Amino acid sequence: MKATETPLLERFWYPVMPLQMLEDGPKPFRLLGKDIVLWIDGEGRPSALEDRCCHRTAKLSKGFYANGMLACGYHGWEFNAEGTVMRVPQRPVDKQGRTNMRVPAYHCVGRYGYAWVALAEPLFDIPDFEEEAEGCRRIDEFYEVWQCAGLRVMENSFDNAHFAFVHRASFGDQGHPEPAKLEVEEYEDGFLFRSEVPVRNPAAQKELLKMESDTTVRHMRARWYAPFLRKLRITYPNGLVHTIVTGATPIDDRSSQIVQFVYRNDTEEEAPAAKVIAFDRQVTEEDREILESTDWDVPLDQTGLEMNMPSDRPGVVMRRQLLQLIEKHGGNTRQAAE
Repeated sequence: MKATETPLLERFWYPVMPLQMLEDGPKPFRLLGKDIVLWIDGEGRPSALEDRCCHRTAKLSKGFYANGMLACGYHGWEFNAEGTVMRVPQRPVDKQGRTNMRVPAYHCVGRYGYAWVALAEPLFDIPDFEEEAEGCRRIDEFYEVWQCAGLRVMENSFDNAHFAFVHRASFGDQGHPEPAKLEVEEYEDGFLFRSEVPVRNPAAQKELLKMESDTTVRHMRARWYAPFLRKLRITYPNGLVHTIVTGATPIDDRSSQIVQFVYRNDTEEEAPAAKVIAFDRQVTEEDREILESTDWDVPLDQTGLEMNMPSDRPGVVMRRQLLQLIEKHGGNTRQAAE
């Protein structure tokens, strides 16, 4: 599956950029091979437009904020959140105001500290995370580009068979490589995954978990939201909840913008955010090294292309569900938001 050649992927929400990055001006982003500009309008809401002025094609991300609008840095034309040109400075004062000129605008909202964008009418809503209602603290962990397909990242997130090997330096136990049993409950927009995974308890994690034993059990309840969003809720025997949200936003066919933040039901005094981030970073760097070596064109119809074993069930379900969604909705083409 090539991301830029799969129109269905335009119909999903993606976490694209931290809202904080937009405070001092517009920023460019490439989503599914499409150049867009992200900015904050006069009411404090994130907006997304095609990154191309309709006047002389200059990138709007080279512009600036003016009067609650996005002004092109070339001639100062001002655009609203719908992409309409609201002011042409070169016109006489008595002829200022809304024009019929515009650039394509896309669905854009702010959630969980990020600007989320969908290039076409979304099939599903942005999920509500229970941890928000529970009052858990949110820690932003990282925002960076990985050279791999988003589907590879998602499959890896539900793969119980790789812990002993990929994570042998952190929490994996090579002495017990058998993958833990798992359950998958399917939904229209993805699935719910349940598993209990015995793991090593390295010193860094002992400190964060406030546990002394060399091993522990991760009670894992994870949700895959098609196509490239995962929320993994890990509950430890002592009651600690560590929830990891990972989005693999497709930049193009070969690269993904990885967004990760976590929720925890403890306090900064009990587990400093810097130490939480450091441990999770070790784990994700172990994943990244392997995932960037994989093929980026992931086959959805796997006949004869990639072999499977029982623990690959979550990934097999992902591919089947995406193929079914493509067959049902794949004829939709890119369209601007209304």
